[in-house]
Amino acid sequence: MTKILIVEDELLVARMYEKTLKFEGFEVASAIGGKEGLDKVKTFSPDIVLLDIMMPEPNGMEVLTYIKSDPATASIPVVMLTNLSGENDAKLALSRGAADFWVKSDINNKELGKMIQKVLDDQKNKPINSS
Repeated sequence: MTKILIVEDELLVARMYEKTLKFEGFEVASAIGGKEGLDKVKTFSPDIVLLDIMMPEPNGMEVLTYIKSDPATASIPVVMLTNLSGENDAKLALSRGAADFWVKSDINNKELGKMIQKVLDDQKNKPINSS
């Protein structure tokens, strides 16, 4: 079963995504805020992380950097979630290793599971960098 970690500072938003994804058959855990998210990414061992950008310390970009810099978690795909649709934020997140960047208002909850599966499939088919 695919394990999804939702890192979000708004409890209601986290619960909405969690309920939708559990209904679709995913194993889901939520973390409220960046610090709890960093702890849970290690203890829950998710297959994918949905990570809000705009959170108090550490913010989503910082959490992404920590996840991608730790060899134990670096291979986990991270999708950045935001209410902002700034192209600079998307480019920055992708340059720091995010698998994708989604604007929350564009997410159709009925399609969320398919969107996640597409990211996971894309990651499996991604060529391995030899750096």
